[in-house]
Amino acid sequence: QVQLVESGGGLVQAGGSLRLTCAASGRTFSNYAMGWFRQAPGKEREFVTTISGSGGITFYADSVKGRFTISRDNAKNTVYLQMNSLKPEDTAVYFCAAGPIFGRRRPTDYDAWGPGTQVTVSS
Repeated sequence: QVQLVESGGGLVQAGGSLRLTCAASGRTFSNYAMGWFRQAPGKEREFVTTISGSGGITFYADSVKGRFTISRDNAKNTVYLQMNSLKPEDTAVYFCAAGPIFGRRRPTDYDAWGPGTQVTVSS
C-alpha cells in the first residue's frame, strides 16, 4: 500500500499562493488516482480535487475551480496542489489521498491518507 506525506502548508495572506506537495512511497504510484481533501475545524472532510493515474484527467470542486491546479509527476512519486487567489475560507488542514478509481469524491473511496498539512489564509 502506498504511504503519503504532505508538505508546503503555511500562513499566507488572502490573494496569495501556496503549493502543496504530496510524496508517495511504493512502486505502483501511477496505478492510483490521487486526491486532495481539506478539513476545517468543526467541519467534515471535503473533496477538493482529484487526478487520474496518468495525470491526464482532473476534476475539481466548484469552490476551487479556476484557482487550484492539481498535477502529478509519476517519475517522482509526487502529486502537487497549486493554490492561487487564496481566500480565508480555504483555511483548513489539507490531506492527500490515494484510491483505486478516478473521479471519486468521498473520503471513503480512498485507501491511503497522509497526515495532513495546515493552510491558514489571513484576511
